[in-house]
Amino acid sequence: MQVSQPKRASRTYVQRLHAVPEEVFPLLCPVREVDWVEGWAPSHVWSESGVAEKDCVFLTGGHGGEAVWYITCHEPALGRIEMLKVTPGVTICSIVIELAPSGPGTAATITYTHTSLGPAGDEFGDQFTEEHWVRFMQAWESQLNHYLKTGRKSGHDSPR
Repeated sequence: MQVSQPKRASRTYVQRLHAVPEEVFPLLCPVREVDWVEGWAPSHVWSESGVAEKDCVFLTGGHGGEAVWYITCHEPALGRIEMLKVTPGVTICSIVIELAPSGPGTAATITYTHTSLGPAGDEFGDQFTEEHWVRFMQAWESQLNHYLKTGRKSGHDSPR
């Protein structure tokens, strides 16, 4: 058995969304994100309800190969969703999203914590800079706010 000190990269960002948490929360879903995220295309979703729920599993392609996502916590009344994203041989990522009322809208606190699973994960972690993170979060925020305002995709890619 090999026990190693983990190499982690963690970032948190607070998005300002132009709708109340009850309107935002259902959009944090592998199925509903297709409506507002440019380029989002899960290849398969396993869900009892057909949308996000605890124990929902879905697959996506992307940087580093296919990723398996698993929703570990889904609490609409609390505005909280947690999931794990496993990209084999690269990283396992803990994602926590917490929504809270903020004025007429929502403050969405989003934290991604990547743990490297080897050399490819080490390289990914080195590239997971604050600059990259802020661009990713701002693009996501812009796309979601556009959808909340218009009901349509913005047409701008997200650097996932």
